[in-house]
Parts: sequence; structure tokens; C-alpha cells
Amino acid sequence: MRYWRGSESGGMKSPDVALALTGASGVQYGIRLLECLVSAGVPIHLMLSRPAQVVLGLETDLSVPGRPVEIGRFFSERFQAGPGQIQCYGPEQWTAPVASGSAVPRAMIVCPCSTATLAAVASGASRSLIERAADVVLKERRQLLLVVRETPFSEVHLENMLRLARMGAVIMPANPAFYHRPRTLDDMIDFMVARILDHLDITHELVPRWGGPSTGVGV
Repeated sequence: MRYWRGSESGGMKSPDVALALTGASGVQYGIRLLECLVSAGVPIHLMLSRPAQVVLGLETDLSVPGRPVEIGRFFSERFQAGPGQIQCYGPEQWTAPVASGSAVPRAMIVCPCSTATLAAVASGASRSLIERAADVVLKERRQLLLVVRETPFSEVHLENMLRLARMGAVIMPANPAFYHRPRTLDDMIDFMVARILDHLDITHELVPRWGGPSTGVGV
């Protein structure tokens, strides 16, 4: 993979992205995305909600520490990140760069995104750093991707997603496809991570493209 750098009036876009993991099931998507972002050389502002840390213990065998500095060190060592590439912040660390429009990242991904976080962002609640960072990305007209993980969706969920879509957010429910004939759970996870990387303009070879020779479809 390689890291994308685009241009906008006045110079280069900020190279960093924010990645938030919340308390929905599917934390494996966020961990795999973090690994791919590190591999692509992207500077990352990492945030984990307290429910996300609970889900990590339920859905993975990772022994992730509780303090933000230690979390950042843990993932940096696990994925061989560069010095300072992963900066991890606590839920109420209001001095974090992502809390201000003066240091807004070029994109933010909430993966997985709980419906509670979805509702808070849609209403502009900003009760935690994750919610505030999403609010900043929206107000600064940067890219916000919400990987919502819930089924079925209630009318409230759908209204919140529609409201955010109208604000410019990308709503990307965790719905892996099967045309690439996944053989393992990792293959299904990689499909969703690949779609996220596509929206971030980061090249990858995680899954075959639709109509490509290895999919056997569209030809």
C-alpha cells in the first residue's frame, strides 16, 4: 500500500487521519484498518471509547492496556509503527489536536461506529473526544466515514444516518460482500477495510476488484 497525498488550494492536505473505535461489535474491522494505515505510513490519531475497550476483551485475544499512552505503545509495537506515527488520546483529553479546527485531520473514520455514537454525532452532542473530533471534521468540511454496525436499523438509526449523510458524512455499514469468494473471516474483514481505504484514496491489494480476472464476475 502507499499513502495518498492530495492537494487543495493553498498547499497539501493534512497527512494525518483520526481513527475512533467505539463500543459496537466488529472491533476487528478497526484493528485491521489501523494495521493497514500504519503499513501505508499514515500518521494516526487513535481514540478508543471505554465500551470499545470492553468489546476488545470480548471479541479478540488482544491484551490491550487501559491508558492511552500504553495503548499507543501497544499498537505501535504490534504493527511496527514509526516513531510517533500512532498518537492515542483518552475519551476526555480535550487538549488533543483533533478537538480543534486549527489542527483538524484530513479524514476521520469511526470503525466500528455504535448507534449511540451515531446519534451523538448527528446531534452535535460532543460529550467525548470522539464526538467532538467528529463534530470538528464535519464543521471543517473534511471527510467523515462512519462504519455503522447494527442490525436491524430502527427508524431512529435511519434518521440519524440520513441527517449525517446530508451533512456530508459517508455512511458505510459493515456489510461485507461475497463476490470475491471469501474463505476466511479475515477475508471478510479485509473487504470492508478495502472499501474504507478506497474512500481515503489509499491504494491496496486487500481484495480483488469487481470484474477483475480473479473474481470471475463481470466478464
